[in-house]
Amino acid sequence: MKHTLKYIFSLCFLLLVFLGHAQEVKDSTAVKKTIPQKTQTKTTKPAVQEVKKDSIVPPKTDRYGLRIGVDLYKLTRAFYDKDYKGVEFTADWRLTKRYYAAAELGFEDKTTDDDRLNSTATGTYIKAGFDYNLYDNWLDMENLITIGLRGGFSTFSQDLNSYKIYNPNPYWGEQQSINVNEKHSGLTAGWLEVTGGVKAKVFNNIFVGFGVQLKLLVMNNKPSGFDNLYIPGFNRTYDGNFGVGFNYTVSYFIPIYKKKIVVPEIQNQAPKKK
Repeated sequence: MKHTLKYIFSLCFLLLVFLGHAQEVKDSTAVKKTIPQKTQTKTTKPAVQEVKKDSIVPPKTDRYGLRIGVDLYKLTRAFYDKDYKGVEFTADWRLTKRYYAAAELGFEDKTTDDDRLNSTATGTYIKAGFDYNLYDNWLDMENLITIGLRGGFSTFSQDLNSYKIYNPNPYWGEQQSINVNEKHSGLTAGWLEVTGGVKAKVFNNIFVGFGVQLKLLVMNNKPSGFDNLYIPGFNRTYDGNFGVGFNYTVSYFIPIYKKKIVVPEIQNQAPKKK
């Protein structure tokens, strides 16, 4: 009996030790679960945003030089108008980005065949002034839409070839023309004109264009007993002191020098931290 109690006591003791050990293991596991583990965070350096400095656009080059041309309208008019011969040369020189010095030099021989008289005006003229370019070109374009002002001067002769005497009662019909061949030389005339035109670059250095002119006659040296029906460079004088002109030109540009225009381009920069 004594040994039996001894074994029972020993078994109970072992059971208590086992239960105690199991409780310690459980408690340590619970502690491990309740205590949060430190998470390893990667310390990454903030991305440094690359800030580019203001970039510079490749410089735009403007060409400066002399443009010379000819008026095709006056050259071709002789093919369909037997009473006209003429030629006009044009030129302009670029002064600034928008202003051009311009001039025209020409010769005209025009016969006016009216109901009462026949006369021929022959002479030369010159016009000089400036043009202002209204067109904003982009890329490497060099087109022009211009408005300008000119002062014109002409020296010419006026020939009265024939005339008819006016008969208010032509019962016996019209009288024959009287040939006089009266020549008046050394005549002069001056005028102002407002011009408008377009020039377009069609090939390298080659331009075509057209223009119109509104003219005001300010000086007119008339022959004795006769009037100037046509003034070279001004056109006809039927409308009093006002005249209108037209030209169609082809010209060639001779570049002399260049100017560079640097236009800065602002890039978007990273916002500053507050």
